[in-house]
Amino acid sequence: TMGRVGPAVTIFGSARTPNTDPFYKDAEELARRFVKRRLAIITGGGPGIMEAANKGAFEAGGISIGLNIQLPHEQKPNQYQTRPLDFKYFYARKVMFVKYCSAIVCFPGGFGTLDEFFEVITLIQTHKIDPIPVVLFGSQYWNGLVDWLNRSMEGSYISLGDQQIFRVTDSIDETMKWVSEGMPMPAAYLKAKRPGADHWAFQAPKRGPLPAVKASNWVRNPIDRFVLARIEAASLAPSPEADRATLLRRASLDL
Repeated sequence: TMGRVGPAVTIFGSARTPNTDPFYKDAEELARRFVKRRLAIITGGGPGIMEAANKGAFEAGGISIGLNIQLPHEQKPNQYQTRPLDFKYFYARKVMFVKYCSAIVCFPGGFGTLDEFFEVITLIQTHKIDPIPVVLFGSQYWNGLVDWLNRSMEGSYISLGDQQIFRVTDSIDETMKWVSEGMPMPAAYLKAKRPGADHWAFQAPKRGPLPAVKASNWVRNPIDRFVLARIEAASLAPSPEADRATLLRRASLDL
């Protein structure tokens, strides 16, 4: 399900934010604008900021994904999800947040939001994932944390420049710019990227139809469709008589 979503932005934030809060309105508008740039939206599927982001994506006609989890309180799936997924365990859900996104936006939130934020920047810092734009929205909320990192951690417990992994803003326009154009990469991470790469160059591609497959009218399994697409791309003509095992063997020539 998630593998075919395409470029997406994950939006984190508090489940307790009411719909009258300015951050709720900002999350809703931000998601709406991301959808206009042909980006899917991924949230935790609950109320508050998660609902706002899903609502903005849903009303804009985009892909609105909610990664719901069973909790004793707070978590109640919102009604603005086009692709709801349910999880019992946090670890599996957290993998999905990061694996299928091209950028992260964190709105003010509680322990869960902080946990998600620190996990993402740790994965980037340790090169476990490729650098992606990470934006903290709401300077009045986040500046206290940033000041503490500067005062207590930088130079002793984290490397100088590690805070360049993320940026803080109050502007929807700035957030859109950083996500769409990519943020400058910290110098420490340039060596890990291909020569000449000096930006986290994430560009939202135009969403178009999947490659045409000649035998698509008789293949229903999505894995088989993918295999056939690879065969066709390699100029190997599949025949309707070929069985699945044969298709997989032939596709392996190009995989």
